[in-house]
Formats: sequence, C-alpha cells, structure tokens
Amino acid sequence: MSSKNDIKLGLFVVCAGLVILLGKLGVFGFLGRALWPLLLLLPGIFLHVLVFGRRITSAALIPAGILTVYGLLFGLCNTWSWGLMAYLWPVLPLGVAVGLYEYSLFVSPRSGGLTIGAIVLGVLSVALMFLSILGSGIMYIIGIVLVLAGIWLIAGRSSGRNKWNRGW
Repeated sequence: MSSKNDIKLGLFVVCAGLVILLGKLGVFGFLGRALWPLLLLLPGIFLHVLVFGRRITSAALIPAGILTVYGLLFGLCNTWSWGLMAYLWPVLPLGVAVGLYEYSLFVSPRSGGLTIGAIVLGVLSVALMFLSILGSGIMYIIGIVLVLAGIWLIAGRSSGRNKWNRGW
C-alpha cells in the first residue's frame, strides 16, 4: 500500500472510532432529541431558496411552506414543552395554508380560487388557535379586562355627563 492509502485508511479508522465513542457517550442521542425539527425546517428553507433562485418550479412552494411552518412549530414545542401542542395544534392546517398561499402568489396564471381557499384555511386555523387559547387561563385575563373596562366606562361616563351637562 502506498502512504496515501495508509493515511486514508488511518483517518477512516479514527473517524469510525470517534463515531462509536460519541455514540456510546450519548452525543448523537442528544442531538437527535434536540435538533430533529431541523430535519423539517432546513429542507423547507432550502426549497424556498431554490424556488426564489428560479432553480425549480413554484409548485415546490407548497411543501416548502408546510415544512417550514412544521419545523418552526415542532422546534418550539421541542424547546419549551410538548404541552404547547394542546393550544398550537391549529398551526398544522396553517402550514398547509401558508404553502398554498405562497404557491398561489407565484403560479403563472393566477388562480383566485386557490388564494381564497388558502386565506380561508389560514383564517380558520387562526380562529381555532384563538379558541384553543381561550380555553386556557387567558379567559381569566379577558374577564378581568372586561370588568375593568366596564368600571371605567361607568365611572368615566357618569363624570363625563356631569361635565357635558354643565354647559347646557
């Protein structure tokens, strides 16, 4: 064997040993648990780059939008808590709406029905997310704000009438 082949074989053996040692130490398990949403986010961003660089057709914007939104959602839930999914599940149809809306903007004969469908799906997703968040503790905050607004209207209105009635 030549010395170049010996060096290549030696580097391969060292790399294989490092991969085995790092795997036994749990490094790959941690990376897999922490960074797997990037497996959705990065292809979504890459597809956007390819479409905007005019390398592929605009039809790739549908999966690009879906993958990007899902990657962000799963990254958020993976970072903080999967309990957030109880409130953020409407982001799943929102990802489809984003992909369809992006495609409807760049398709060359424009399809108004596709745009309207994407907007309806997006509004429905946002409304469902609002309703799922309302089911949580935010209802207490909304109730307190409404009570304070009512008190302010009652107090302000009675003192305001006195001010306006004085001049008449």
